[in-house]
Amino acid sequence: MRTDTLTGMTAEVAEGPSAASVAAAVPGAALYRLLAWLSPSFPVGAFAYSSGLEWAVEAGDIRDADSLCRWLRVLVRDGGLFCDAALFGHAHRATMQGDAAALAETAELALALAPSAERFLETTTQGKAFVAAVQSAWPCAALAHLPLAPDGTIAYPIAVAVVTAGHGIALAPALHAFAHALVANLISAGVRLVPLGQTDGQRVLAALEPAVAAACARAETVPLDAVGSAAFRADLAAMRHETQYTRLFRS
Repeated sequence: MRTDTLTGMTAEVAEGPSAASVAAAVPGAALYRLLAWLSPSFPVGAFAYSSGLEWAVEAGDIRDADSLCRWLRVLVRDGGLFCDAALFGHAHRATMQGDAAALAETAELALALAPSAERFLETTTQGKAFVAAVQSAWPCAALAHLPLAPDGTIAYPIAVAVVTAGHGIALAPALHAFAHALVANLISAGVRLVPLGQTDGQRVLAALEPAVAAACARAETVPLDAVGSAAFRADLAAMRHETQYTRLFRS
């Protein structure tokens, strides 16, 4: 119980549920939490990262809605977005099964797969921010078993996967919501960088729906030792962004 400082009344204010079973048992609870955690307003700072898109725009690789859509489709199918989805799937299953060894292995691989210093910063900064926000507002028992690196870092997909599993949310909807959030954030970056109109951004999001659905289906079954990126131009863009002279984004 907390006292509302505006009214002086004692009420239950933002304590947050801690039982993982609530999301599975209460209709709408799982969806409510996914919408909250993967909303652009959730305080992880996703708006500050472009995953190398900023360099791709400057280099002329991305210049309109069609080229943005093609770039992101490759990331979803063969690049970092697919890797994050696959890592999410493995971490979610390991958490659900209580397999600490598998979870630790997945978390270690997630950090190792970052193709540049800025991409490493992107995933670990968002991972840390996500954990901090959830611990304050949406606690669950799984937070006590986060597979943190020795320096306390954790990749963003691992953090989200552990929390969604810890709240009893099934893999399929959690994975689709996570993948949608990643794609939508990069589209938002593209809209600002090219620049594009908001309607163009929505057209790109709609056009990528089949690719995202297919990637999520693959991510649920791909073996951990088969997870990797083949989007070399995107990885080079992330590296070259580190020395880009004028930048709006941190990656």
